[in-house]
Amino acid sequence: MPKEKTEKKEIEAVVNIYTSFNNTIVHVTDMSGKTLSKITGGIVTKHSRLKANPTIAMFIAKRTSENIKDLGVRFLYVRIRAKTRNPAPGPGAHAIIKSLSREGFKIINILDTTRLPRGGPKKKGGRRGRRP
Repeated sequence: MPKEKTEKKEIEAVVNIYTSFNNTIVHVTDMSGKTLSKITGGIVTKHSRLKANPTIAMFIAKRTSENIKDLGVRFLYVRIRAKTRNPAPGPGAHAIIKSLSREGFKIINILDTTRLPRGGPKKKGGRRGRRP
């Protein structure tokens, strides 16, 4: 009898990374939007000042990869989001992507989804702006 090969399904997932200078949140969904895993800086560390740290971001990525490897995920689409109006994401974003690629995931696409106001509501500070 010939041996039957059991082909493992290689699932694609979307990794939504939200990084501010206070916290890091990683939310992994499948392609339809169903949550597979959600890990934040507060889950990993008890120190509030370390939640946005790149070292803690590595632990977040490690825990996320353990959760989604069991589900058979191999390919990732990464979406990075910073706080609205911020020019750059927080310190943890790069560390998470690096850690996920080291864990053996194939990163297909990296997309920046930071929200930018197009005009929008008036900024605070009054007519003459903020003065010292």
